[in-house]
Amino acid sequence: MRAVVQRVTSSTVTVEDEIVGNIGKGFNVLLGISKDDTIEDVKYLKDKIVNLRVFEDENGKLNKSLKEVNGELLIISQFTLYGDCRKGRRPNFMQALGGGEAEKLYLEFVDACREEIDKVETGKFGAEMLVDIKNDGPVTLMVESKKTF
Repeated sequence: MRAVVQRVTSSTVTVEDEIVGNIGKGFNVLLGISKDDTIEDVKYLKDKIVNLRVFEDENGKLNKSLKEVNGELLIISQFTLYGDCRKGRRPNFMQALGGGEAEKLYLEFVDACREEIDKVETGKFGAEMLVDIKNDGPVTLMVESKKTF
């Protein structure tokens, strides 16, 4: 599993002119799922994201986690995170998991996050979405369960 995690002051996702997910202070998470991912990847990534210390403490240091600041999560499925652009000009998506299997792991990830974070919102799996991200900092991190980067 691969995630782009952005610290936000707010974020919304719209599908067909309807807001389907909306958060305040927290993380916007763009989540990609590969053919090799399992429930162990879900657990690892969830634990890493909810405990990332990128929120300021009373001294202005990035020492507090999403859990500690009672932050919110907006999780958006994004298979394009597994687009391989090393050859040619058209990305190869062969490593991305698709369909029902990907949706199952996506929902497992969402449910795991809901066990730790009070407000977790989502986009609509497989839909065309417009995502409004108010990046705070900006703070943007890439996290991967296989630890290849």
